[in-house]
Amino acid sequence: MTDYSMGGSSRGAVGWLLVALAVLLAVLGLVLVAGGIWLITLGGSWYYAIAGVGLLITAYCLGRGLIQAVLVYSLVWIGTVIWTIWEVGFDWWAWAPRVVAPIVILIVLLLCIPALSLRKRS
Repeated sequence: MTDYSMGGSSRGAVGWLLVALAVLLAVLGLVLVAGGIWLITLGGSWYYAIAGVGLLITAYCLGRGLIQAVLVYSLVWIGTVIWTIWEVGFDWWAWAPRVVAPIVILIVLLLCIPALSLRKRS
C-alpha cells in the first residue's frame, strides 16, 4: 500500500506531488499578493491580492494534505469568475486570459481529491 503520509521522512510519490503543487501555488500566491498590493496602491482592483491570499491558504492546506484545499480554491475560482464577469462582461475572448489558468489549477486540484481523502492521518 502506498504511504500518503506527509509527516514522516518517507513520502509516497503522491505526497511529493501534493507538496510540489503546494509550493507552486504558494509561489503564485505570493506573486499575486505582491502585485495585488501594488495595484491597490495605484487605485486598481483588489482581486489579485484577494486571490493571492486564497492561493496561499490553498497551498497551506494542500501542503498539510487537507481536503479543505479544494474548498478554498473553489471559492477563489468562483471569485475569479465573478470578477471576470464584472470586469469584461460576457465577452468570451476576454475571458480566456482571466480564467484558463485558474480552470487548469481547479482540474488539477479536483484530481487530487482521492489522494487527499485517502491520506493516512498520523
